[in-house]
Amino acid sequence: MQYIKPLAKLIEQLRVLPGIGPKTATRLAYHILDMDMDKVQALVHAIVDAKEQIGFCNTCFNLSDTNPCSICSSAHRQADVICVVEQPRDVAALERMHEYNGVYHVLHGVLSPLAGVGPDDIKIRELLLRIQQNPIKEIIMATNSTIEGEATAMYIANLLKPVGIKVTRIAHGLPMGGDLEYADEITLAKALANRQQI
Repeated sequence: MQYIKPLAKLIEQLRVLPGIGPKTATRLAYHILDMDMDKVQALVHAIVDAKEQIGFCNTCFNLSDTNPCSICSSAHRQADVICVVEQPRDVAALERMHEYNGVYHVLHGVLSPLAGVGPDDIKIRELLLRIQQNPIKEIIMATNSTIEGEATAMYIANLLKPVGIKVTRIAHGLPMGGDLEYADEITLAKALANRQQI
């Protein structure tokens, strides 16, 4: 279908967002056209403000509008326990559970030789420097349960073995409410390997 130029341009720009296909982009574009002008302006300003005001914490490399971020600067956090994650959205997920009281280190990716991503392309060097400058008791590897995530966790663990810092890995397995019959073989193997005494 042919759209008038401004509508076609809006649909095209919405399609660059992840998970937005042509139908969803078209639906969103029509919704934006139906919005009041003040709501459209508020949306535009929120996008521009977020892009201009959000950067990375110089300590943990999480998204932040201050430096250091509120987690790194908090006196109530365990600064000697670092949870290593792949992306800033992983920090948000872990913070939602309100159970972890340490600090974070965001790698901004994982090792992936096939995609040309090596140790110098993610924030591993910065993690090692952070460990040299601060007394660290434990590193928790919370990379995703993918081949690349596992390889990244093992690579970092091997780098830290000579230093003598305790390195742990988050458990992987079945989610709460998950049925065995629908779980894949890798998830079942992880669940079995990470079993605990009750």
